[in-house]
Amino acid sequence: MIEIDIPGYKKLHLKNLVLDYNGTLACDGEMLPGVKTCLTKLAEELDIHVLTADTFGKARSGLNGIPCDLSILPLDRQDIGKLEVVEHLDERHTVCIGNGRNDRLMLEEAVLGIAVIIGEGAAMECVTAADVVCSNILSALELLTNPLRLIATLRS
Repeated sequence: MIEIDIPGYKKLHLKNLVLDYNGTLACDGEMLPGVKTCLTKLAEELDIHVLTADTFGKARSGLNGIPCDLSILPLDRQDIGKLEVVEHLDERHTVCIGNGRNDRLMLEEAVLGIAVIIGEGAAMECVTAADVVCSNILSALELLTNPLRLIATLRS
């Protein structure tokens, strides 16, 4: 568990990390450099769940060796599928990271939603649903390993 007290905002008691795969952890199906190391470190404190349509068919191999649960969702109603996973895990203890329109509901529902903007961009609805926006996935993951960065961004 990761606990972060953000003055004037809220106290976070994070147990779960839910992530989109392509556009968030990977670009064109290929895991981005440094992500595996960060996720492996975070897995010591959080249960990691990756939700994807696996557009490029590379998610399973890309996540090989990372302690996480992978769920490949059907193309239809992915936004609802992702939201249901977050609700099942308990949104009060879940941080979500994504970039797509189908990530907006989970980012909005989670206690902490982080949008990332990498090679394929980010849907505006996702960005407006997030609490924080980062220019790359490593910056987003490092908010959890270096919580003073998150405090500096979200405090009143």
